[in-house]
Amino acid sequence: MQGRDGMRATDGDRQAVADRLRVAVDEGRLSLAEYDERLQRAYRALTYGELDAVLADLPGSRVGEVAVPDGAGDRSLPVVPGPGEGRRTATAGWLVELWGPYLKIVGIVVAVWAVTGVLAGEVLYFWPGWVAGPWGAVMLVRTVGGLASGEPRRRALKRDRRQRRRAVKRDRRRQARVVKREHRRRELTD
Repeated sequence: MQGRDGMRATDGDRQAVADRLRVAVDEGRLSLAEYDERLQRAYRALTYGELDAVLADLPGSRVGEVAVPDGAGDRSLPVVPGPGEGRRTATAGWLVELWGPYLKIVGIVVAVWAVTGVLAGEVLYFWPGWVAGPWGAVMLVRTVGGLASGEPRRRALKRDRRQRRRAVKRDRRRQARVVKREHRRRELTD
């Protein structure tokens, strides 16, 4: 092999191919069996040419090229919301996480008040206001402060880093299993 195809690939190149293969599975371009077979080939590859052959029939087929997934469902790469894009999703998720317990508890307290009022046959003093009011004020201050400081974005970035670390660990474990199988196979044939 001449030129780029004959050059030795790095561990980072092999990891990039593994990431691209995971994207292809997520997009439905590869079955799990094809993914497993290609992942093994990628981790055994020594040159760019061998890595390119693993990706030959996928978009962004050469190592180092940027592959653009079909949808926004690319779970292998972190989604970093930029100004105006994706921020609503991160913010909405943060708001649901923040306000969810408050809304559930206040709903339960109001339901208890309503049931006791119906059972008593009269309209009772609205005591749930003592639960909802002060807690709601604290939640409102926390929400405004969190939005002003960019907490939803920080939390989304932290979650994405955690997901990426898990994916890297999973791929490393898979790579170690492939290497062990290859080593055992070579021992048996020797």
